[in-house]
Formats: sequence, C-alpha cells, structure tokens
Amino acid sequence: MRSSNPVFSRRGIGQGGQAGFNAGPQAGNPYAQGAPAANPYANNPYAQPQPGTAGFPPAAPPQSDRMTMENVVSKTAITLGTVVAAAAVAWILNLGMGIAIVGALVAMGLGLWQSFKREPSPGIILGYAVAEGIFLGAMSNFVNKWAPGAAMQAVIGTMAVFAAVLFLYRTGIIQVNRRFMRFAIAAGIGYAVLSLVNLGFALFGAGDGMGFRTGWVGILMGIAGVCIAALFLALDFKQVEDGIAYGAPAKESWLAAFGLTVTLAWIYFEFLRLAWILNSD
Repeated sequence: MRSSNPVFSRRGIGQGGQAGFNAGPQAGNPYAQGAPAANPYANNPYAQPQPGTAGFPPAAPPQSDRMTMENVVSKTAITLGTVVAAAAVAWILNLGMGIAIVGALVAMGLGLWQSFKREPSPGIILGYAVAEGIFLGAMSNFVNKWAPGAAMQAVIGTMAVFAAVLFLYRTGIIQVNRRFMRFAIAAGIGYAVLSLVNLGFALFGAGDGMGFRTGWVGILMGIAGVCIAALFLALDFKQVEDGIAYGAPAKESWLAAFGLTVTLAWIYFEFLRLAWILNSD
C-alpha cells in the first residue's frame, strides 16, 4: 500500500511489506533495532548505496548524507517561517480576497507539482510556502475584521493540536498502522468530497452551498476537519520516523518539512473557519 502522504508515497515509505508497518530498519543502519528488512530507498534515484550489498564495501555511508531529526526540524522551521513571513506581509498590506484566491491556486499548483516530482525541490517548496502564506495572511486579515481575535484563536488552536498529536504519538497512545492509514484516507476523501460539493453549490448560486460551512452544521464540519487533519499529522510524524530509521537521503528533510507545513496550514485554516462561525453567531 502506498503512503497516504503524497510527499512520501513516491519514495516507498509506508508501503506494505516494506517500511512503515511491521518491518525493521535496514541492516547496517545506525538506527536498526530489529531484523533486516527491505530498504524502501533501494530504488530511489539518489539513494545512498547500502552496506553489505554486492559491489559495495561494508562500511556505512557518511551520516551527513542521511536524513536526521535536526535536518527535519531546521527545514520545517525555514518552511513554516516563510509561510508566517508571507502571511505577515499580506496582513500588513491588507491584500484583498482576489489576491488570496490567487495565492491559494498557486499554492495548490506548486504543492501538486512537488508531490509528483521524483526529487524534492526546495525552490518549489518555498514557493508553495510563500503562496500559502499570502493566502492565509489575506484570509486571516479578512476574517479578523468581522470576527476580532479569530486569527489568534486559530494560531493557538493549531499549536494545541500539534502538541497534543505529538504527545499522543510519542507516548504510543496513537498507533499508526495500516488500519489507521486506511481510516485516515477514507475520512480525508469523504471530507474533501463533501467540501467540494458544498463549494460547487455555493459557486452556482446556492448561497452558502449545502450549509456545511454555516451554523451548527458548519461547526461540526469544522471540528471534523480539524480531527481528520490531526490524523494526517500523525501520519506525517510516522513518515519522518520511517525516513530517519531507514536512512533516507538528507534531501528528504525538505519533503518532511513540506508535508508538515501542508498539514499545519490545513489545521490553521479549519480553526480560522471555526473562529469565524463562532464569532459570527
């Protein structure tokens, strides 16, 4: 099974019978704690040769070429920092909703482009961060005018969800396995379909669409969106853990940062809409 995260699914992480579920790290890897398993990076076009394989010496590759938690944290800080900086500029310049929509479309295009590339591109990822930041900053400024404090509430809510999911994941309360992945994918697809249907009705003159974004139904949809995004955040943590355990190339740190940024932006936007609904009623 391919990973639910498009950032990692093209690299084999989380595929059945390989990394992710019921498999041990690659033999010779400094993180190895169990029986040897197939390396999901063996067919990666820029993967490092694995020790002990035919034609290669048994010495382990230099650790500077491997993905580490420090690399992931630093790249995530850069990517999220770019989002925040672009959002601040959009807020200060009081950019309109037209610019926000353009930013959203550009972010979506760059995100899909990176998801289908075979190698990470820091330029595309940072470009996505700028476009996403412009969208979120302009949208936050607009919502905050009608619901004062909504932006800060969304920030606090996003930080709280991140901390809670990280704690639950690290303590083992959340077990990311195949069943968890399938449930998250099904929930995400269902949520996306409902959102698109609601948007379609709204665009074609049905006012607020099917009512999924207003009143108590909108509140329930917003809560569901946050919960589903939290599931994907746990999947992101799993992908990072697998990447480090299996000796992913250092470049993959950019993809880890990209995946985390996409999910956190989703959570923030859901909280922003919730704050808008709650402060408007």
